[in-house]
Amino acid sequence: MDLSMVASVATTTWIVIEYIVKIIAVGVVPENRRPSSSSAWLLLILFVPIIGIPAFLLLGSPYINQRRARIQAEANELMHEGADDLPDVPPSLVAAPEFVSVAQLGRALTALPMVTGDSHGVFSDYDASIARMAELVDGAEQYVHVEIYIMAWDSTTDVFFRALERASARGVEVRVLFDHIGSRKYPGFHKLGKRLNAAAIEWHLMLPFIPWRGKTRRIDLRNHRKLLVIDGKRAMMGSQNMIDSSYLNRKNSQIGRSWHDIMVELSGPIVAGIEAAFSTDWYSESGQALGIRPYERDGNEPEVGGATSAMQLVPSGPGFTTSPNLKVFTSMMYLAQERLAIVSPYFVPDESLLAAVETAARRGVEVELYVSEQADQYMVDRAQSSYYRSLLEAGVRIFLYPKPAVLHTKCFIVDDIYAVMGSSNMDMRSFGLNYEISLLTTGGDLVGDIIEVVADYQDLSRELTLEEWEKRPWRRRYMESVMRLTSALQ
Repeated sequence: MDLSMVASVATTTWIVIEYIVKIIAVGVVPENRRPSSSSAWLLLILFVPIIGIPAFLLLGSPYINQRRARIQAEANELMHEGADDLPDVPPSLVAAPEFVSVAQLGRALTALPMVTGDSHGVFSDYDASIARMAELVDGAEQYVHVEIYIMAWDSTTDVFFRALERASARGVEVRVLFDHIGSRKYPGFHKLGKRLNAAAIEWHLMLPFIPWRGKTRRIDLRNHRKLLVIDGKRAMMGSQNMIDSSYLNRKNSQIGRSWHDIMVELSGPIVAGIEAAFSTDWYSESGQALGIRPYERDGNEPEVGGATSAMQLVPSGPGFTTSPNLKVFTSMMYLAQERLAIVSPYFVPDESLLAAVETAARRGVEVELYVSEQADQYMVDRAQSSYYRSLLEAGVRIFLYPKPAVLHTKCFIVDDIYAVMGSSNMDMRSFGLNYEISLLTTGGDLVGDIIEVVADYQDLSRELTLEEWEKRPWRRRYMESVMRLTSALQ
């Protein structure tokens, strides 16, 4: 057989295999996947199969391995049992039936009811937030649980890590979780574990990807949660990572770029739910069961009002197959009658959330979107801005937080009555690939505190107009379209 015939047979075989794979892909890729995501994957597989097929096999499944899925299911069942006799919302909460139905939806998706909780302040000052977390750790008597996406021991965070050292030295059990891929690119990552070991602090990487140790997974999954629990009595949660506000980047320091976040300090029954989220993640990474502490039932639950708010946690992530954050967020936005204010560093919505936002604007709701004038990630910046035209045409007011600052807060307000804050962005990654934790609240001072923070953002921002936006160059428009398409690959 001559070489030309061999080449002909090889070419024919390759073409046949390619078409078989493409035919299979058409039937496999769309299963349990959003239409936009299916279309993006199919385009990549059909037009560039040499890249698309390996990429899909490596990144195409949004689900975690069976062990993690089982752990999440078991945790959900324990949380359901621990709150089975509690009402969907606190008895003292006076709320519209439509809102109660959203709380019921959240409970159906996560097993967590709406309970009460006391807010002890929203921290929008980056260093003050870290200082307060250190202060809480210094007051710990039994245990400290820390779960933060990005952690780095630097000059800014030293005050927090020193507090952890002191807590461990006086016999307090200190447990720390941080995301492997999220943290590893920052200076000091390889020394961080050694320093924690030296302080006798228990720690584990979240979602580790270490193939040579048998730890493999879909490599773009992240645990994006940020929370702190002290003795089961106090907690902090929000959007802030444990790293210097420049993210230890020399260029950021030179141009004055810093991250702006919020954290909230909480006490009361809501802390049990935050602790349950930590316990689930700790068991997933360590195999050590801490147990799921039930909600307090002392018969003296405070009435909603003032410092006491009605609060419901909305944990989400690949362990949940129902996208709790997306469903709760979208449902809340459809409740808006007068005002909807959204703050998100990465606004790359799926079709349902985009429809909720634009529909609210078109039916007369004052809709405000607060984003960074320039996002810290090029691809996200272009994907996000690809939505600006349709948003502006729908009547959404877009406020650009001045560069070089990065507005990293994640929250939204509905009618100045309800608010949601936490770690979840308004993007498809947070809705499908990241473990997140959000807090839905109403009826107390916390909503007003979040409103004040957003008002400060508006004072610092400038409003983008449709006329200005239409003048952007064609090269930018092209890249926006490309990045919008790639953002759907999940």
